[in-house]
Amino acid sequence: MTAVIDVRNVSRVYELGEIQVHALREVSLQINRGELVAVMGSSGSGKSTLLHILGCLDLPTSGTYLLDGIDVRDLDEDDLSDIRNRKLGFVFQSFNLVPRTSALANVELPLSYAGLNRADRRRRALWALEAVGLSDRARHMPSELSGGQQQRVAVARALVTNPSLILADEPTGNLDSHSTQEVLALLRDLSARGSTLVVITHEPEVAAIARRVIRLADGQIVEDTRAPEEVPA
Repeated sequence: MTAVIDVRNVSRVYELGEIQVHALREVSLQINRGELVAVMGSSGSGKSTLLHILGCLDLPTSGTYLLDGIDVRDLDEDDLSDIRNRKLGFVFQSFNLVPRTSALANVELPLSYAGLNRADRRRRALWALEAVGLSDRARHMPSELSGGQQQRVAVARALVTNPSLILADEPTGNLDSHSTQEVLALLRDLSARGSTLVVITHEPEVAAIARRVIRLADGQIVEDTRAPEEVPA
């Protein structure tokens, strides 16, 4: 298996005046291509800090993070921005859709930043919306979509660049039970198709879709469990 994520003894320390906050303490983990991994932990456990480092939104104080074999410490801010746009897809609790822009245009946004021409942007955005089951809602505004549909648009936007890794931060946190099931079914489907996903969550129902669960406490990994492989009947 090829490791998309290779974290080696990563620590993150924040300086708050004379106080040092150790958000992560020598965390090491590998996540292989095609894995669906849930990261759990209470508030202050280090989940958000780990997400920010995996998403190249923050850098470790010490240790090494290789994303697809690339050491992020060797990259300047322009390179990090390029990596975020090409290799990473983000899904947030709050959807983060542009309100007065259609679902199709929202999904096209990362491709605009990448400099693709209009025809290619449109083709790939339509493909991504079809992948999440929303090709018939391409022209709808976010206000015309349910919460579950808005989150599926956000997933399509994360997919459209064909990223190495999709990071989902509490992706069902703002959804009702029906919409939650829609999004969980979509994440399971993406995993079955070979996408690599890391889902930050505090909800056991969400973690249950993952075949691997990592638990954090006080900035350290305290548990890393994998579901047993299914044996064909």
